[in-house]
Amino acid sequence: MNVYNISRLSYKIATQQIVRNYAFKSDLKIKWVRPEKIPSIDPRKSGDCAKLPPVDPKELIREFRKSKELETADQTVRSLFELGSNPRYLTTNHYRDAFIKEVQRHPLDYGSMESKLARMTATIRCFQEHMAQHPRDKRIKVQLKELIEKRKKFLKYLRRWDYRRFEWILEKLDLIYKPPPAKFHWITRKESLKKLTDIHCEKLRKAKLDEYRKILEEQQIPFLEDAIKKLEFVRQEQLDLDIPVTVTLEHIDDYKKRLNELKELREETKLKNENELL
Repeated sequence: MNVYNISRLSYKIATQQIVRNYAFKSDLKIKWVRPEKIPSIDPRKSGDCAKLPPVDPKELIREFRKSKELETADQTVRSLFELGSNPRYLTTNHYRDAFIKEVQRHPLDYGSMESKLARMTATIRCFQEHMAQHPRDKRIKVQLKELIEKRKKFLKYLRRWDYRRFEWILEKLDLIYKPPPAKFHWITRKESLKKLTDIHCEKLRKAKLDEYRKILEEQQIPFLEDAIKKLEFVRQEQLDLDIPVTVTLEHIDDYKKRLNELKELREETKLKNENELL
């Protein structure tokens, strides 16, 4: 290729208008936002549906509830043995006892699978409340993560060997068990945009089909009325010209019946829409 042809080709490329025959995803106004990452200690991720019930701060510690001396003791002395005046771990122990009593098999059952799960659930929910108030407490955060994973292992074991008890314990403790996925899959922007584009195109297709269906439905009554007139004209012409009649009265009556049914249906739909608006 000589210099003249090269310069001519360069001039042609520079002067011609570049036309794009395809669309980018940005042209469809589709916006993708990365899903919010939920921490493993969050109740939405751990499966704890319910919160801890409120506890009376004036309630006595478990070891002193049956003390007869405290019943007649001064209020100042009694306050020393109340949950509100003592460390937090005593309130946690109170919740543990309450949860265990809900699921234990007998009054001395503290070692069954149900009792262990109830004890762990009470501790987890106490730790979650603590983390909501003190999100920088790393020690409690690590303990909470380990305890949630341990409870998941216990639930997985119970689900495998006694499914009825597994369902019962989930209902009693108000838990949701989320098994690990069979195959891990990263959420990527490219794949998510493909799915959003498919959804967007499907919505456009459905909207256009619905619009075209409405146009056809609006043309149904005029089409039937015109068809009845033409059939009656054809029949009359065949009778006047004394040729074989191909359009029967039953055929015309069938069209009239369909027209009346369609008009009644439109009237019912119109009245129904007016009543809904009212």
